[in-house]
Order: sequence, then C-alpha cells, then structure tokens
Amino acid sequence: MNFVNIGGAMDSHHSPLAARRHTIVGHNTPRPTLFELLGSNVTHAEASNPPQSDIHLADFSYKDKRGHARTQSNVTDKSYNNSSNYKNHGGHVEAAAAEADDDLHHLQKPLLITTRHILPVPEEEDRASSYGRCIVEDLPLNHDCRTEGCERVTINVSGMKFETQLRTLERLPNTLLGNPNKRKRYWDESREEYFFDRHRLTFPAILYYYQSGGRLKKPLEVPMDIFLNELNFYEIGMAAINCFKTNEGYITEPPEVDNPHTGWKRRLFETLEYPESSMAAKVFAFCSVTAILVSVVTFCVETLPEFKNSGCKNITVENTNGVPVEVSVMDYVDPLFIIESCCIAFFTVEIILRFIVSPSKLVFLRMSINWIDLISIAPYFVLLILNSQTNVCGAGGSPTGSGLSVLRVLRVVRILKLSKHSEGLKILGKTMKTSIRELSMFILFLGIATIIYAGAIFYLEMGQEQSMFTSIPDAFWWAIVTMTTVGYGDYVPVGPAGKILGSFCVLSGVLAIALPVPVIVANFNNFYRHYTGRGCIRLPT
Repeated sequence: MNFVNIGGAMDSHHSPLAARRHTIVGHNTPRPTLFELLGSNVTHAEASNPPQSDIHLADFSYKDKRGHARTQSNVTDKSYNNSSNYKNHGGHVEAAAAEADDDLHHLQKPLLITTRHILPVPEEEDRASSYGRCIVEDLPLNHDCRTEGCERVTINVSGMKFETQLRTLERLPNTLLGNPNKRKRYWDESREEYFFDRHRLTFPAILYYYQSGGRLKKPLEVPMDIFLNELNFYEIGMAAINCFKTNEGYITEPPEVDNPHTGWKRRLFETLEYPESSMAAKVFAFCSVTAILVSVVTFCVETLPEFKNSGCKNITVENTNGVPVEVSVMDYVDPLFIIESCCIAFFTVEIILRFIVSPSKLVFLRMSINWIDLISIAPYFVLLILNSQTNVCGAGGSPTGSGLSVLRVLRVVRILKLSKHSEGLKILGKTMKTSIRELSMFILFLGIATIIYAGAIFYLEMGQEQSMFTSIPDAFWWAIVTMTTVGYGDYVPVGPAGKILGSFCVLSGVLAIALPVPVIVANFNNFYRHYTGRGCIRLPT
C-alpha cells in the first residue's frame, strides 16, 4: 500500500492524515479499511461507533450504485469484511476490492471535507482564521488522485526534504513557491528537487500556509525576526504578514506616504521630520529639545514659594458701582511668563510648518505626537483668552479663586515630545502600546482584588477600637498600596484577622504583577532588537 505524502518530511512516518489519501498500485495490494484510514490506533469497534467529539462522525445513510440502502455501521462492517475476503479469496479479489473501495469512497464524502473538520484547531489559530482576508480557501482532503491527478514536488530546505502536491503551491501564484518562473531558479536538475539554503525550522509553517489556505502560525522555537525574514524571502505578501502581526498582538504601523513636494517644501519637511537628514535638521532638533526642557523647567520652577505669585499682579479697578476693588491680572513682563511665551511660540510655529509641508494631512492628524503638541500648547491660549475676559490670573504664577488652573496640568505632557528625538522613549511607547492587552488584564485583576480586599478589611476591622478604616472606599487606598507592595503605613490593620488578610493581599499583588511582566519584557526585547539591530549577526562580505 503506497500512501501519498502530503507536505511531511521525507524521513518522517506516515501520519493518519497522510493515510487518508491512497492509491492502488497493484492487484495484490489490499485496500485500506476504515480504521486504517483513521489511524492504526483505532480499532474496528471504534471505527463502527466513533466518538462524536474526535472526528465529528455523524450517522448518515445513502444508496449505493445498486440502489441498496446503506448506513454508517454496515458500510464499515461491509468494507472490513470485503478487505478480509480480498486477502482470503483469490477468486473474487477484484469484485471484493471494488465494492470495498466504493463503500469507502461514499463513506469518506461526508467525513473527509476540509482540514477544519478533521484536525483540531488551536484557540489562537481559530482566532487568526476569523480574519477573512487572511484565509484564501480550505484545501479539500477528499481529492481523488486517480481522476484529478496528484503531481508531487519535492522541496529540500537545508537538508530537510518536504513533499507536497504541485496544485497546493499553485493556489498562491504570487508567492515564490507558487510561481513557476520564480521558483525555477532553485531547481536542482540532478536531484529533481527544489533546494533552498534557508532556515529549516521555519519552512513547516510556510508549507502549512499553502496547505491551509492562508493560516500563518509561527513555530515557538523560531525567533520573530528570523520568521519575518523568511516570510519576506518566500514572498508571502505584506497583507498576510500584517495580518499575522495583528493576530500576534503587534502594532502594524501605517505605510509611509511618498512626499510629493519638491524644492523648499521637501527640504523643510526633511528638516522637521528627520533630524539626521542634514546639519540644519540637527540644529532644529537641538533647538526643539532645548525648548522642551526649558518649558518643563519653567513649569516646575514657577511653583516654588519664591515664585508663587510671579506672573500675576494686583491692580485696583472700579466696579460697575464706582467702588474701587482689587483684582489679580496677568503680569505680561514677568520673566517666567516671557520664557513660557517664547516656548509656546516655537511649538506653535513648528506644528504649523509641519502641517503645511506634510505629504498627507490625514496621516498628520492621525499621529499621536501631533496631538501631544496640540494638547501641550492649547492651555496657554485658552487661559490667555479667558484671563482677558474675566480679569482673573490664570496663565502665570499660582492662580487663586479660579478653576481654570486645572488646564495647567496639561503642560506637563510636553515632556512626551522628547519621544520624537529619543529611541528609548519610542521603544517604551511601542512596548506599552503592544502590551495593552496584558496591561488591561492586570488593571482588571487589580480592580477586582481591590474591591474584594477593601470590603473584607473593612468588615474584619469593624469591631476594632483603633480601626483606621471608616468605609470601603476609604480602604481602597490600603488595598492598592498593599498589593503593589508599596506599604506607606498610613493605613494598617490592627486586628489579627486583618493582618492575615493583609498578608494574602501582598501575596496576590506579587502574583498579579509578575504575570504580565514576561510578556512586556518580551515585547520590549523585540522592539529593542528592531531599533538597535542587536541580536542579528551579520557576516563580513
């Protein structure tokens, strides 16, 4: 009995999946029975009454070519008996084999449909298959090689040989393996095989991409950078790669827009966006970083007691009744206000110029760094306008009697503008963005645990005379600082039951913090290697 090898390594044993497709090579070769098709570990009883949860067999009936009603159980038994007669009775060999083959052919139709019905699909892979654009089509397993042809091709990847059908590769004609003109460069005429001197552990995932019709799954033992490099070599396509990155949790960056500008607009764009492009760009980047640092220092210094009232001055004016009153207004000649105004003017001119010379205004508005610029300079103009209308100091110094001072806290986001000039901040930002799922799970667990421990500590300490917890919301602070192992000591349990609960609170907090850390560290290492190029050894040429 000669089974067709479907994509497996040449030196591997035939799998049950490979045994599902069979071909007759001679009259003396027995036809496979049903339990042979399902694997050597399946008995005849199991084949007659298979479990529903394993391979999704269902009771069914049909009529054979003689018009007799057939069911699942008698087809199985009949096929098995015919195979036995095939071996024992030489006079009726061909008739028994033909009847057994017909029975099995009808039996396989409702059973052997696609890989999705036979092979258990992991949860992650099933989630990936939900993206319609990632799946090309399902590869039917009931393909009949006797009528449709099964031209096979051998692929040698660094000594490991794989065999698959040519029609499987041709389902993706735009890829390296699916295009005859592209793959013929790697044809070895002497061995009659395609040879690729590439990473051998990655190729099973590449071949499965063709067999499954678009399901791309990275092997656990293959690093991400090597896997992406192999995908590019085999020309899998950016759509599939982006889909794979999305399923793996990576953030897909929008493609860069070609700059249609020429002349001074193009030079100005490169100066503003690419600090390493020219000497003028480096000078502008230095000025931008200086303005950011000066603005942040000013924001901190103006809160010192010595400068508490700087930026504001008291003047006497007459109200509507002619009575003189004293009001606090902005001091436009205050040194700190002048420094702040100069920094705001620089940031305003910068963002206006960047918007004018940007190749795509829509892409410009989608960039988070531009919104950080707007948020950092908007409070200055809002407070300046409102102060001129209300005669209340709200732009410089420490304002009194005005809720407008809340807007001043937004000035601190200017420090995030440094991410444009710092690779480390870019790596940190992308790491947090990629790990948002793990961080959300951690925050959810922390919130649930906070409510549980706060409620428990409140009722356990209720009978204590020196209890510090007056309510459950008041105990939230204790639960959070305890689970994060900070332990300020301003709220502590005094009873034995409360102390035992506090110990469990600390242990659960340590476990909650430790769970997402490996994922975040792995994401950080991936981005760090991507930006710095470390981890990729280049041989000298």
